[in-house]
Amino acid sequence: MGLGKLTILCVWVFLGVLVGIASAQLSTTFYSSSCPNVLATIKTAVKSAVSTEARMGASLLRLHFHDCFVNASTFHSLCLHCHGCDASVLLDGSNGEKSAGPNANSLRGFDVIDTIKSQVEKLCPGVVSCADILTVAARDATVAVRPYLIGRDSTTASASAANSNLPSPASSLSALITAFSNKGFTAKEMVALSGSHTIGQSRCTVFRSRVYNETNIDSQFATSVQSKCPSAGGDNNLSPLDVTSPTSFDNAYFKNLQSQKGLLHSDQELFNGGSTDAQVNAYSTNSASFFTDFANAMVKMGNLSPLTGTSGQIRTNCRKTN
Repeated sequence: MGLGKLTILCVWVFLGVLVGIASAQLSTTFYSSSCPNVLATIKTAVKSAVSTEARMGASLLRLHFHDCFVNASTFHSLCLHCHGCDASVLLDGSNGEKSAGPNANSLRGFDVIDTIKSQVEKLCPGVVSCADILTVAARDATVAVRPYLIGRDSTTASASAANSNLPSPASSLSALITAFSNKGFTAKEMVALSGSHTIGQSRCTVFRSRVYNETNIDSQFATSVQSKCPSAGGDNNLSPLDVTSPTSFDNAYFKNLQSQKGLLHSDQELFNGGSTDAQVNAYSTNSASFFTDFANAMVKMGNLSPLTGTSGQIRTNCRKTN
């Protein structure tokens, strides 16, 4: 299924900061002169990747989220070592973010970013950061249509930071609210961002405990998922996070939660008699509201402590520092 099959009716604008040689500046048109074909190049590559494998759209979106959420601080002017959307998740290394619990054998899309980076370097060497490529690729994966601002690439990556910052699929509602609150997000924004699970798949090892041991789950749904995820073995077998429309960006995820068909424990926690039930109900009946809130929350996430100027670099190879 091609990229055009993914539907989203909102505008996704990512925010970052470009620091010039002499002074800081904000720019939404920086690449129009320095690398005018970069956006079209990224869009074409993403479209090709998603056309080959529809799941890749969700993978690129998740890759961007896992990059931005680590070491981010909403008060970055007071935090010399905090950084958010900096492509640190792309760095290879035994102690890097790739080896963290939430990421190991789970994050995908690195090869797509490598391909895009190679193409972009041929167009305009040393101009476009891996952080921007990752941001725009994730944006294009959900068929967004607006420009963004500029950020630098990190020179470090930390598995421990990823383990401590990224929410677990086994998280309780209170843990989810706290994790997102620590990054400056409200509970409503957390629910909106969780709606990204309307596309993509998860591995059996992540949701096995829920479908076999939890009671707040639709019995037919549990039985269906168990057929793909045995009680032992098959750890890498996949099931869609949204059983209704797994390749469409819509509000079916929230309707599934109302029917106790959340695949992950953390998904169903959003609708389990707690404080976020009302927001799930709202999004389940108003897709336009979900799209708008999701877009705004992604704007906010893209603005989490971007690296600027000499605080980072534009890596030639996204997997290693220059």
